[in-house]
Amino acid sequence: MTLNVGQRVRLAADLRLAGTVTPAGEPPEETGAFTASVALAAGVEGTVEHVDEHHRQQSHEVREYLRLKSLLDDFGDQMPPASRKQLEEQVGALEEQWAAYRRRMLRVTVRVRLDNGFVLDDVPEEAFASA
Repeated sequence: MTLNVGQRVRLAADLRLAGTVTPAGEPPEETGAFTASVALAAGVEGTVEHVDEHHRQQSHEVREYLRLKSLLDDFGDQMPPASRKQLEEQVGALEEQWAAYRRRMLRVTVRVRLDNGFVLDDVPEEAFASA
């Protein structure tokens, strides 16, 4: 599911936020004085405020697959049969790495303002469902 700015969403699972808390007005160096935990129940609704897409880095094998596939698609019909067969085998050998890259190619995080006033930022979009 792809989320969009302004879309209404709900938490897909219970969340527990935990960490250190600094009282308002205290200098940031005083961290660690308090610890806190907040639980948010699945089903809490809110509105998407921001969507960030993070593209994963391409490995050498993925770049090579793209280069060879492009060569095959553009000039394969004009190549001698033996050369074309060799190129097809090279592309085939890299298809597994290409498929793995495509499955994890794009990581999307969102900023959601929940109806209860909490703001969740840099959260994977999988944590939410359409409301």
